Amino acid sequence: MTNRWSLTGRRALVTGGSKGIGWAMADELLALGADVLVVARNADEVAAAVAAWTAQGLPAAGVAADVSTEAGRAAIFAAVRARGPGLDLLINNVGTNIRKAFNAYSPAEYQRLFSVNLFSVMEMCRSAYPLLKASAHASIVNVGSVAGRFDVGTGAPYSLTKAAEEQLGRNLAVEWAPDGIRVNTVAPWFVRTPLTEPLMAQPEFQQKIAARTPLGRAGEPAEIAVAVAFLCLPGASYITGQCLLADGGMSAKGL
Repeated sequence: MTNRWSLTGRRALVTGGSKGIGWAMADELLALGADVLVVARNADEVAAAVAAWTAQGLPAAGVAADVSTEAGRAAIFAAVRARGPGLDLLINNVGTNIRKAFNAYSPAEYQRLFSVNLFSVMEMCRSAYPLLKASAHASIVNVGSVAGRFDVGTGAPYSLTKAAEEQLGRNLAVEWAPDGIRVNTVAPWFVRTPLTEPLMAQPEFQQKIAARTPLGRAGEPAEIAVAVAFLCLPGASYITGQCLLADGGMSAKGL
């Protein structure tokens, strides 16, 4: 019988995997037995993360590339194929933000947000499709945000990209179901990462998050990682087209 709670033998690709939530996701997938290739732009950070995992005997590798560029994506999938045949799991985690009032954005700024947060996800899914179609256990998990559903002060362009990313997951889940590819989204609330560190360092901001969240605190990267890992597991084989809000109850709270 297949172990519903193991990823042994599965080949995974995690973007933005050298730190923060992406690192935690890669670490969780490795702990569950997956062979993981992580992607990030900073070559030193990729090398350090991979060295730490391989020192533990874990099957990790990395590639320094920018998912928002055609050349970067070509390098990523060359590295995937160099690791061996096939791909089972694609975790689209790369994201960025610029927080400001809507009228203060330049066209170049919001175009950059769409390029990194949405268009790169679309292109990564499209590039991975032939490999995932050939897999018997294919799963895509896109890392969205509660900002795709609620105004949480992140800025309109970021929220638009995350709403679109969630809808992309629904559409692909339906379109690619006959090919055996499941597609889901995990949408976190505020999580302690290098990206949110400047905000989380402000006591008044921490209090604001605690007051808005029934669990009374921001999330930790590992708490998002386990949600992503669950959607990759054989035990989640009947779940597709869904968005799991990992938000400490924020979305359930009223006034």
